Amino acid sequence: MIKLACLCGEVGIAVPERPDFIHECNCTLCRKSGARWSYFDPATVTVEGATASYSREDKGDPSARVHFCPRCGVTTHFRLTPGVVAKFGDTMMGVNMWLAQPHDLDGVELRFPDGASWAGEGAFGYVRPARIIGADPG
Repeated sequence: MIKLACLCGEVGIAVPERPDFIHECNCTLCRKSGARWSYFDPATVTVEGATASYSREDKGDPSARVHFCPRCGVTTHFRLTPGVVAKFGDTMMGVNMWLAQPHDLDGVELRFPDGASWAGEGAFGYVRPARIIGADPG
């Protein structure tokens, strides 16, 4: 289990295991929220503390509601919107892995998807090669 927390500590998250990979996406939402996402089954994640949330208003049918600490403003996680859950089920939750202790992520692959160019369907392209956290500079 990995325990994560926002800057002030009022929001805590526990995930069941180390992720296989982390996404540092370059889309507007991910870039401006300052998140590095790993994805988990929502039933396996525990969130403690109150959060505020935001869903993009520039998309007709946004897929995620981003949560953040109302005290320190740190992005903590995202949940799928009701429209996406109705179509695909509540199968995924994103957790901001910047909130983990760095040593907890040593050896995890960091990927760089090109969300800014993604059309919304199919696989992501990548803007640069993946790297292993703790194994090389950057």
